Amino acid sequence: MTLSVLQIDRETDQLVGEWIPLSEAARRLGITVGRAKQLLRDRKLIGVRRDGGEPQVPAAFIKNGDVLKGLPGTLTVLADAGFDEIESLRWLFTVDDSLPGAPVEAIAAGRHTEVKRRAQALAF
Repeated sequence: MTLSVLQIDRETDQLVGEWIPLSEAARRLGITVGRAKQLLRDRKLIGVRRDGGEPQVPAAFIKNGDVLKGLPGTLTVLADAGFDEIESLRWLFTVDDSLPGAPVEAIAAGRHTEVKRRAQALAF
């Protein structure tokens, strides 16, 4: 499987806010850049191209040296619902008043099951 990294649009870029290069993500996770690329290929993380250079990932996806618990499963559910990486980022970082906050914030707060359930409903 090849590494698919999309070019990000301005609106989604601004929604996400803080980005880190893949090499920095690997450092924060305590893994090699090669392993970090595998996380992208396996869709455990999403990486995009911003202003050329190496892929970047949302800083919010990494907390305390790990990928957010529940994020990989949520990304899988979104992919199964037909969302590409950019659409997944938009969904994760768009505020949902019923949560409250953005889905990625709910995942970071330990409410990943609730977020995954909402993502599953998107497929219907």
